Amino acid sequence: MLRSGSGRPRFAGAVALTYGASVGGSVLSLGSVLITSRALGPSGRGTVVFLTTVAMLTAQLATLGVEEAAANLAGSRPGLRGGVATNALLLAAVLGIVGAAVVAGLIALVPHIGGHTSASLRWLALGAIPVLILQYSLQFLARADYAYAIANASTLVGPLVNVAVNGLLYALGLITVGTALATWVVGQVIATGWLVAYVAKRLGGFGRPDARLARGMLAFGIKAHGGRVMMTGNYRLDQWILGAIAGPRELGLYSVAVAWTQVLFFLPDALSLVLRPDLIRASAREAGRRTAAVFRAAMLLTLPLVVGTVLAAPILCVTVFGPSFRGSIDDLRVLATGAFGMVALKVIANALLAQGRPMLNNIAIAIAFAVTLGLDILLIPSHGGLGAAIASTASYTSGGIAASVICTRSLSVGLRDLIPRVSDLRRMLRSAGPAHELG
Repeated sequence: MLRSGSGRPRFAGAVALTYGASVGGSVLSLGSVLITSRALGPSGRGTVVFLTTVAMLTAQLATLGVEEAAANLAGSRPGLRGGVATNALLLAAVLGIVGAAVVAGLIALVPHIGGHTSASLRWLALGAIPVLILQYSLQFLARADYAYAIANASTLVGPLVNVAVNGLLYALGLITVGTALATWVVGQVIATGWLVAYVAKRLGGFGRPDARLARGMLAFGIKAHGGRVMMTGNYRLDQWILGAIAGPRELGLYSVAVAWTQVLFFLPDALSLVLRPDLIRASAREAGRRTAAVFRAAMLLTLPLVVGTVLAAPILCVTVFGPSFRGSIDDLRVLATGAFGMVALKVIANALLAQGRPMLNNIAIAIAFAVTLGLDILLIPSHGGLGAAIASTASYTSGGIAASVICTRSLSVGLRDLIPRVSDLRRMLRSAGPAHELG
């Protein structure tokens, strides 16, 4: 049975729910990171990070933007949801297998790309790629129907499985790199199964495959895919390069800083996800007004989070993870300052995608990607994790500036409209209705 968009939740409540799920998932993930870091050390932890990064990065590269098309189609044309869901399932299988095969082939040609990991562990990680692709698509499909609770719950399943199983194995003295990786894969399978069950029972089910609809999904998706690929590169490519060049220990240190920094991205993530269904249905001018209001409030909310992270870095890295992770402190402090640019990249780029303008979104992300790739190659060989942190922060900042400029040109928003005001924060916190009541 299809849900009605008229039953959409309050904006502030939906943001709080989504943000809370992200924080809860982060707490669980950090618990698992703490367990694996203490049990396996920097090198073992770095190996797990490398393999999961390869799987997630490959999955993002192989989606061809199908999840973005699924969100826009499900939001604007609810009657197509059954066909969209089935096409997403089939495309996930095909694209996932192709993506895994490409990576395996590259590693066979250039073994160094594999980060000195065993073939059995690599195949286990690569086997999760189709599952990850389907998970992304079904999460977008659920959120397009305002089913934030279901989508949020699916994001908690994996971290919950990780911390529970890794904690048990650690207590029994049985945890290894292989068991940690297998636990992560099982968590992704369970989360995806949760979403499949929801779509089948509550969102109209899986309809007949539709070749014409699939072509339309791919046509839009490929346009959005460039931005998705480069954004994923901004997140994950530095860890792949760092692991391949500097080794698992340096990556293990850097991964701790990345884990804490990602907490700062939860707020713009939550705002973007909750705002998107309304932006899909809005005019360009109205979408610009709503986006500007949410962006201003997000910048104000991010400021104390960044300051707190910079000040608490020694506690977060050393007290929590142990003296062997002291090298993460400077990485974390540098990464934290890039949160402001990430707010713009997430909130504004999300609006451009929702309005069906993926190529404009790609411009901002391309600038960010070029900066991170160039600086990673330049700085990682000589500065290791700190070089990767500097590259990421410069990337987020430059991309955020570009996104802001593009927004002023395409969504009828003036630069003054993007300057934060205290009244925006009060208005958002008091919001009792959907996003159109902001601004």
